[in-house]
Amino acid sequence: MPEPENISSLIASCAASMPDRPAVIDGSRTISFKDLEAEVALLAAGLARAGIKPGTRAALMVTPSIEFVALTFALYRAGAVTVLIDPGIGLANMKRCLAEAAPEAFVGIPKAQAARLLLGWAKTSRLNITVGRSWFPGSSTLADIRALGAGAPAPDPRATPAAASINFTSGSTGAPKGAVYTHAMFAAQAAMLKDYFKIAPGAYSVPTFPLFALFDVALGLTIVIPPMDFTRPAAVDTAMLSGLINKHNAVQLFGSPALIDALGRYGERSGAALPSLERVISCGAPVSAAVIARISKMLKPGTPVSTPYGATEALPVACISGEELASLKPAPGVCVGYNWPGVDTFIIKISDEAITGWSDSLVLKDGEIGEIVVKGLIVSAEYYGRPESDALAKIRGAGSELYHRMGDAGWRDAAGRLWFCGRKSHRVTTASGTLFTIPCEAVFNAHPSVRRSALVGTGPAGSQTPALCVELEKGAAPGPALTSELLALGGANELTKNIKTVLYHPGFPVDIRHNAKISREKLAIWAAARTGTR
Repeated sequence: MPEPENISSLIASCAASMPDRPAVIDGSRTISFKDLEAEVALLAAGLARAGIKPGTRAALMVTPSIEFVALTFALYRAGAVTVLIDPGIGLANMKRCLAEAAPEAFVGIPKAQAARLLLGWAKTSRLNITVGRSWFPGSSTLADIRALGAGAPAPDPRATPAAASINFTSGSTGAPKGAVYTHAMFAAQAAMLKDYFKIAPGAYSVPTFPLFALFDVALGLTIVIPPMDFTRPAAVDTAMLSGLINKHNAVQLFGSPALIDALGRYGERSGAALPSLERVISCGAPVSAAVIARISKMLKPGTPVSTPYGATEALPVACISGEELASLKPAPGVCVGYNWPGVDTFIIKISDEAITGWSDSLVLKDGEIGEIVVKGLIVSAEYYGRPESDALAKIRGAGSELYHRMGDAGWRDAAGRLWFCGRKSHRVTTASGTLFTIPCEAVFNAHPSVRRSALVGTGPAGSQTPALCVELEKGAAPGPALTSELLALGGANELTKNIKTVLYHPGFPVDIRHNAKISREKLAIWAAARTGTR
């Protein structure tokens, strides 16, 4: 796939090669690639006449829909730098992120525009566009933008700036940060996804995460937008989702681990099958073997369930299929597979300090746990307006080489596969050594009554006391007998023999984006209060 000057040119290419194919199915509405390209061109011209210049930062707060897809690519074509923030990060974080990005335009549904006015969001915005009915003074509508675009010249693609988007992280392990994406980075990601998964235009996909919906349609898939709350994927109507996949004979499903878990449990209860799917893709947090096994029972034999590894700042990094995962012998952590073609990864000695320059002496031997570092075209070069975060996360190499510190602990096996051991900031440092979350939790997750567990530390770093927080399966009850069984499991394993505290939690706090990343920071505070330690 040749690198486009502007990522929106992928829509134009699809329109030229398959004009009448449906691009987006949104409930009872459908738009073809030809009509989507026409809408993108019209809106881009209108946005330019309304004041969007190359480099203008434009916040986009529109729910997944035909309008969301058209506006995203129209903003790119107009040369805007879109500001994308997960609406589930909370009102305070949303206001802070918008203040940090300082958008000059704000495009949103009526609810978002009302929040902008009432809560003081995006005070820097001088162009406000409402997607839907507008009751807001000084706000344009999509109809206004289309009218401006009629007969107006198309934006010059040669004026496209390098930056395409500011994509904010979920903030699951700290304050959300805006990773700057370039058009070249988007193009590299699209090409890598297409080649790795052998995505062929003309098929149907059901994406349940907005960013992947954009990649799918740009690669020529017809996306079917499910009627769901995209900020609560674990609460999806699984019968609806299953029916939608089968109605359209969809070949691809992307979902967070929590959504895939919910769908697999539905299949287990109902006997529902998803025979048309050719691939299931899940990322955002570790995906357990049990989750993969449940969803695989709904698929025809041999259908891969792939779990890519990456982050907002670098995606995709590595990948593994459920079949390969099941074939591996147990080892510390979760295997996330081999490097994605075109991506280099390294394991370096763990440090919480900035590293000013790359040196091969930083790299650990295979088998040693350290922090994961990534290099490649899919790495975001910077956080917007956060030089202190850049200093901690980026390492400069020779020439223009850039390395990104993932903030994850892990190791590489003798075959070259990466293993994920948890977030670096979640490691528990005790007087007798360092405990990493994922390897320790796996020991206890093997108990049939445990839905999931989370290792946290209480007390000062270096002399922390480990505590295991446990969320039980439905129908299981906490009690002395279960606690004894869990402590016996832990005591029999060298990794977990010093974990002596088990606390039962009714429902772990998780991130909004994927409903799968456990907020161990919140659990640590809760555990400290329960145990009387700080």
